[in-house]
Amino acid sequence: MHKRGEVAESTREKILKIIEELDYHPNYLASILASNKTVTFATLFPEPPSPEGYWNKPFIGINKRMDEIRQYGVSIQPYTFSQNSAKSFIKEAGKIIELKPDGVVFAPFFSKESKAFINQLKDNQIPFVFIDSEIKAAGQLSYIGQNSFQSGLLAGKLLDSFTPGDNSILVIHFAKEMDNQNHLVQREKGFYDWFNKKGRVKQNIRTIEIGDTNAEGWMENLYQIILQRNISGIFVTSSKVFYVARLIKKYQLKNISLIGHDLIKENVEYLKEGVVEFLLCQRPEEQGYNAINKLFRHVIQKREVAKENYTSIDIITKENVDYYKGFK
Repeated sequence: MHKRGEVAESTREKILKIIEELDYHPNYLASILASNKTVTFATLFPEPPSPEGYWNKPFIGINKRMDEIRQYGVSIQPYTFSQNSAKSFIKEAGKIIELKPDGVVFAPFFSKESKAFINQLKDNQIPFVFIDSEIKAAGQLSYIGQNSFQSGLLAGKLLDSFTPGDNSILVIHFAKEMDNQNHLVQREKGFYDWFNKKGRVKQNIRTIEIGDTNAEGWMENLYQIILQRNISGIFVTSSKVFYVARLIKKYQLKNISLIGHDLIKENVEYLKEGVVEFLLCQRPEEQGYNAINKLFRHVIQKREVAKENYTSIDIITKENVDYYKGFK
């Protein structure tokens, strides 16, 4: 079975035949327990801006799965980086390479820096799983998350049904270095693809980027854009839709349909008030659970795992939000 060459060929063939007839598979879990070997997984996620922030949610699922597999000597080492700093990502990625874990779950938040990190993981033969967003054909063990393009396409369809054809629509990225923000770019592409088919893009849709919400005057500038362009629909490509909801309330704007992402506390409050029309959600708790499970199945159970694992795209409204109680 171990192919060490110490068994006669005729004996080996007999043994392999018996194995096939009995459908025998090695018990890798028993081997792990017997050897007292420890297995370490690392995670690299954006640092949540608050206890209610989106990036706290994957850890609910991660901790749930860890409670189930800790008996097999599995431990988790979390690392976080600033969403506004690619240098922060590089620094924390370097710590993971020094740790040499048995597997990594990370969000390829900065595309260029993520690709450099991926090359280091490959050089060290460390399997990795993408969560929340993906880089196609990068050598990942698996991807867990939404199809970002389809999410943007769905947002376009929803907003199209709420905005008159002669009114304008605004796409807002709350992020810096958009060329490096893979999942937000894909959402924008999907959104534009819907309206391309409708012939509304050139005249009616504009994209803007807001890199720093602490900068003075950003809200006033956005307010002026909304007034000047007769905006009737706004699509925020991230979980920061609550910033726009605050603007709408502050200036008492009417007849604006607002769509964003993720079921975080601030967004839910504005959804219930009717300021936000829809939230598109992707169950980050389940993503965290499934990402760790993929590593466990691959590293410890020696089983094949699916390359792409797209999560549902849930459409949340004020009428159904109370039925989404989170990951139990």
